[in-house]
Amino acid sequence: MTDRDFTTAFTVPNAPEEVFAAVTNVRGWWSEDIRGRTDALGEFDYRYQDLHRARIRVTELVPGRKVAWHVLENWFSFTRDQAEWTGTDVVFDIAPVPGGTELRLTHHGLTPDDECFEVCSDGWGTYVNGSLRDLLLTGRGRPNTGAPITGSERVLAG
Repeated sequence: MTDRDFTTAFTVPNAPEEVFAAVTNVRGWWSEDIRGRTDALGEFDYRYQDLHRARIRVTELVPGRKVAWHVLENWFSFTRDQAEWTGTDVVFDIAPVPGGTELRLTHHGLTPDDECFEVCSDGWGTYVNGSLRDLLLTGRGRPNTGAPITGSERVLAG
């Protein structure tokens, strides 16, 4: 990890086990267009329109503590290096804190040098700090169902 890797965090009053369950419910907070299991070791596919596709391996599941993914393949329609995320790791660290649980997402390998950094950090902010947090606080996330949600998605989807 470098201090330049994208990181975002929030705290909720939920127990660590509840946060873990929500993180592994990727269809409940990121996208409904997921193929494969996201709550078990193995691979799943993510797709957003004709703008972004990824094959992701769930590499670590420690209930109440950690979820880790490795991006096996990635394709962006909007960057010169269309495979920009390939080989990066997305780690969700879950830790009890006074009054609840902190969730910290670090996308190792996503740095300000990446062409997609602005779009991708906008996406992670919306889906993690917004949708995943809502899933935990209200029982209902705001996953992508095909229509643009973030400002970046609206621009890219044209």
